[in-house]
Amino acid sequence: MSHQNSSRPADASGTFALGGDLTVNRLGYGAMQLTGPGIWGEPKDRAEAVRVLRRAVELGINFIDTADSYGPFVSEQLIREALHPYADDLLIATKGGLTRPGPNVWRPIGRPEYLRQQAELSLRHLGVERIGLYQLHRIDEEVPLADQLGELVLLQQEGKIHHIGVSEVTVGQLKEARTITEIASVQNLFNLADRSAEDVLEYAERENIAFIPWFPMATGELARSGGPLDAAAKRHGSSPSQLALAWLLHRSPVMLPIPGTSQTAHLEENAEAARITLTDDEFDALAVAV
Repeated sequence: MSHQNSSRPADASGTFALGGDLTVNRLGYGAMQLTGPGIWGEPKDRAEAVRVLRRAVELGINFIDTADSYGPFVSEQLIREALHPYADDLLIATKGGLTRPGPNVWRPIGRPEYLRQQAELSLRHLGVERIGLYQLHRIDEEVPLADQLGELVLLQQEGKIHHIGVSEVTVGQLKEARTITEIASVQNLFNLADRSAEDVLEYAERENIAFIPWFPMATGELARSGGPLDAAAKRHGSSPSQLALAWLLHRSPVMLPIPGTSQTAHLEENAEAARITLTDDEFDALAVAV
């Protein structure tokens, strides 16, 4: 193993060309937890938040996922503080379309003028002229999807967005979205314990669309002492959460897990999951143990 690989575990996760031209290591980082409690306000340790982001890049992570609503804006501003000017190979994806009246409260607003305003603010907060991947954070049922994505297409035509993604969609909604514009990624809840979006993942895999599972490590009951994840983790000399990430990476070549944390030590542990290689038998055994 080369020295570079030993210090950059995320390189072991393999790569995916998002939108066909933005190649990233498949194990990314989700920047939601860098904010205060309830994904609201400033982190209690801003210096540690900056360290986490810088360490992520050192570990070979070159795909960071955030949103205007994390904080709001706190996460994007931290990313700029920690990493700007950005490395050429670093993809920072953000999202718009959820408003924040207070801690732990999320409300979709998909009015075109609102989405435009938020995209413009994200450009400013991240300190970029173009966002590599901009995702509609939720579909607003009160606004035609063609109007919501149509505004993102206009921003794309203006050179302010490169690729467009969607989040928390059904296969039907993803198909509808693709009649409006090219969709480079879909971000849905998915983990070993909750595979309700399996049909969306299978569609994304067939169409070579990146599938970004949020909340990728919900291990809970699975990780209990003596449980299936615990036993397999002991065999690998890893933690249950590392094994849950390895399982996702094994599941599909379009899978881009983005585990989030506000602690450097936890980040390093997550990144090491990229080095765990499951056999097909181990993968299947975990899949049916749930």
